[in-house]
Amino acid sequence: MNIIEIFGTRVFNDDAMRKHLTKGVYTSLQKTRELGETLDPEIADDVANGMKDWAIEQGATHYTHWFQPMNNITAGKHDSFLNFSDDGRAILDFSGSALIKGESDASSFPSGGLRATFEARGYTAWDPTSPAFVRDKTLYIPTAFCSYGGEALDAKTPLLRSMQAVSREGVRLLRALGNTTSTAVIPTVGAEQEYFLVDRKLYEERLDLKLCGRTLLGSKSSKGQELDDHYCGRIRIRISKFMHDLDERLWSLGVASKTKHNEAAPAQYEMAPIFSTANIACDHNQLTMEILRTTAKEHGFACLLHEKPFDGINGSGKHNNYALSTDDGINLLKPGRNPGSNIVFLVTLSAFITAVDEYADLLSMSASCPGNDRRLGACEAPPSIISIFLGGHLTDTLVMAAHGDAAKGNGKAMLKTGIDVLNDLLKDESDRNRTSPFAFTGNKFEFRMVGSSQSISTSNVVLNTIVADTFSKFSERLEKSDDIQKTVREIVADTLENHGRIIFNGNNYSKEWHEEAKRRGLPIHSGAIDAYKAFVEEKNIKLFERMDVFTPVECRARYDILLENYIKVVSIEAKTLFEMVKRQIIPAAVNYCGKIAASFNQLSAAGVQNAQVQSHLEKLSELASAIIVRADKLEEVVAKINDIANEELKAHFIRDNVVPVMEQLRESCDALEAITDRKEWPMPTYTDLLHRI
Repeated sequence: MNIIEIFGTRVFNDDAMRKHLTKGVYTSLQKTRELGETLDPEIADDVANGMKDWAIEQGATHYTHWFQPMNNITAGKHDSFLNFSDDGRAILDFSGSALIKGESDASSFPSGGLRATFEARGYTAWDPTSPAFVRDKTLYIPTAFCSYGGEALDAKTPLLRSMQAVSREGVRLLRALGNTTSTAVIPTVGAEQEYFLVDRKLYEERLDLKLCGRTLLGSKSSKGQELDDHYCGRIRIRISKFMHDLDERLWSLGVASKTKHNEAAPAQYEMAPIFSTANIACDHNQLTMEILRTTAKEHGFACLLHEKPFDGINGSGKHNNYALSTDDGINLLKPGRNPGSNIVFLVTLSAFITAVDEYADLLSMSASCPGNDRRLGACEAPPSIISIFLGGHLTDTLVMAAHGDAAKGNGKAMLKTGIDVLNDLLKDESDRNRTSPFAFTGNKFEFRMVGSSQSISTSNVVLNTIVADTFSKFSERLEKSDDIQKTVREIVADTLENHGRIIFNGNNYSKEWHEEAKRRGLPIHSGAIDAYKAFVEEKNIKLFERMDVFTPVECRARYDILLENYIKVVSIEAKTLFEMVKRQIIPAAVNYCGKIAASFNQLSAAGVQNAQVQSHLEKLSELASAIIVRADKLEEVVAKINDIANEELKAHFIRDNVVPVMEQLRESCDALEAITDRKEWPMPTYTDLLHRI
């Protein structure tokens, strides 16, 4: 397999455009793709025809406007190229109008009240900055999705708006710092994707995995990740075949899949791509999640993207690596040899520190979901306290720059192994901090809080917007300055004084840090419901409006959607758990108790008195009774949900009343599983799921 020959073969990329478009049309389209100019409507038919011809060569029979509604997955209706000429002959046709605009039922997707059944019209608009591709004999055209009134109903529209904002304000900042050549600032993203693989046959026997994506009950396996023997270990043959197939499919679709390895927990894995622009990275991550699932099924696996599919071991995240670069190749977050005298880097870093401190609530919101409530805070997942890790050297550099002392060259230390045949290794300026939610990693920031099932769009919308807003404020100061160097020092000094509280280079898991974070006044969110409120805080609504990313109506709609999603997800989990307990666990418990009771009676009839068997039977009976009582309690509290009209009160009721009862019921079920004959347990166990693939 030749990667170079495979890569991008299913993408309407530059090579395909040169082949299927005239030079004039190609040049005009490139201005739109690379310079952000509005698409010339005169070329639409030519582009559509060239795209159609290329897609048919790839075996496509249909096309779809591929969009990303606010449910973390993708959507699109598929239309064939089939049409008819005036004389009734069948022809293949694809017009410029069909390329540029599509129509979808906007009332059937989450809208937060922006659309109702009687006003269902919504439009999809071609995004020429993200390349079309062919998959499953269909031409996929990446599009934005808006309501009839123009409100964003998707993940792509606000992301594109935020990219415009950070580019506009980034160029303005560079001009104020003396850069006269760069014409765009582009957010680039690399999203590491963690996931679990379990045997498909076992998955099909677990209703909780099928309906909820996670196990709602399950006694811990005797072996978890205690021995650290899975992380980056030998990839099993069956898994390796899946990964080879996955890479080949991703490469053909232009996804630059780079890294693959076993993760820390058994049955957990990770893939990571090379950086792309934020827009394409988001599209590629959505595509990656889809192909993970479909490829896994073909190989006899089920791919689990839930943030915490198994209790007691690591959950799965999506580390969002974020950087800013200019169109002429300058990474604004690259320190260079002398970071203390690199004014672009110092101001950019100060902007991030300021933005993260002022809008920590938005960052927390962007990574909040029901699954992440179960993941954050342990097992290599950061806590829900936003802080920035810079490392000692970079922190000292900022302090020196604030006082007008230019830091000397980095003078990076060498790592000496003590082995003659091994080269000395150049060390990074700081260690890695896997407990930090927002860590500087050399020339980028790694936002580690994002959940594995989430779209990366929201987090990058927030990052783009808060940094753009801070750039704007810094630009105002610099544009009025007669001494740029002095003003830069003042910006750095003010940043450390007013926002230095957000910098923490220690152990984010420690109890001491939680107490220190409270003392510093950092926001500490107790879960998704509290974090969601950031979307409707007045300061944040004004921020999004100021940067032309969200209107106030769109902010409130998204808050409603997040609440609605939480309510539905946890309600489905509760109903699924109740069904599993009533139809599987309780019958199995009664049946097993009957068998033990029969054995005990036989022993007693034979004159054998066995206190241990009697104790075992009593324990089984106690747990079975507790399960029945707690299942009835769960049914009772779930029935009350629909009596609450207010969505916010409903979400709080579920969190405070339904979830605790679910946990209590699970506790009894897991205790029963631990003392039940394996042959009598009605579903695959953790040992089966994690260690039998």
